Amino acid sequence: MPLIYKICPEPLWRAAEAAGRFKGSGIDVSDGFIHFSTAAQVAETARRHFSGQADLVLVAVEAEALGDSLRYEPSRGGHLFPHLYGDLPLAAVRSVAALTLGPDGLHRLPAEIGG
Repeated sequence: MPLIYKICPEPLWRAAEAAGRFKGSGIDVSDGFIHFSTAAQVAETARRHFSGQADLVLVAVEAEALGDSLRYEPSRGGHLFPHLYGDLPLAAVRSVAALTLGPDGLHRLPAEIGG
């Protein structure tokens, strides 16, 4: 089953786990949907929007579990990005991994998505 990915500050994610739901980060709330990336997109998302930031996690989510609330819509460069309209049900989460920074300030992604 295809996975999609959310890069999130670890404290925000841990608060979501404690609350039993994830409503998104500040940008998600202001845009009206939760931003995700596919495996092919996540490295560029990390580089463009999170370069040099520590204390981040990479949340892997089963796309099919999100049903009709998940839409693939044009974004950066006209590519289709997954957007979730609604809260992320934690039951759809398959893994949460710390994103470590390399000496170049870029994040090291898990091997299964090309890290």
